[in-house]
Amino acid sequence: MARVGLLGGTFNPPHLGHLVCAQEALLQLELDRLLLVPAATPPHKAIVADPGVEHRVAMCDAAVADDDRFGVSRADADRAGPAYSVDLLRSLAGADELTFVVGGDMAQSLPAWRDPEGILELAQLGVAEREGVRRADIAERLAGLAGADERVRFFDMPRIDISSSLIRRRAAEGGPLRYLVPDAVAAYIEREGLYRQAPAYP
Repeated sequence: MARVGLLGGTFNPPHLGHLVCAQEALLQLELDRLLLVPAATPPHKAIVADPGVEHRVAMCDAAVADDDRFGVSRADADRAGPAYSVDLLRSLAGADELTFVVGGDMAQSLPAWRDPEGILELAQLGVAEREGVRRADIAERLAGLAGADERVRFFDMPRIDISSSLIRRRAAEGGPLRYLVPDAVAAYIEREGLYRQAPAYP
């Protein structure tokens, strides 16, 4: 049984911060592989300046194409309706041992998610620990959920102040994207003419 990590998000676009998070989760949680999981329709917020899920999937493919440790899952991209995490995990349950990778801020909000105890039953929760969100605070917040003590694992994440909104703004202004996204993603954005319209802020 392979140990597979799942890193969900809109990836609009995927950037080096996403890949550093993926790598640190893979190494520190001792995973065999990690999959980026682009969401077609996030349940709680609209996607700003969305070029469409097919472009976002293609950019994820480009981002990880030269690293066999990573891959891309279309499990959420092909789903009709909101992409709830528990539904994703149910659709992938069975063959592999799953770890759902989230940031510390997202982990703190887990009790408000749809069926949080179902999520912990289906997968371990891999939590990226960053400055400003303490492990003890997250553990306390999740303490009331069945399985939290055994199913939540933490890993260290370097602070990298790159955001997808920054990259969209830079692309809209015609600025360089190199060193913010993988070269293949920068080339895709340029080739497809993505984010040329000035995006809404942030």
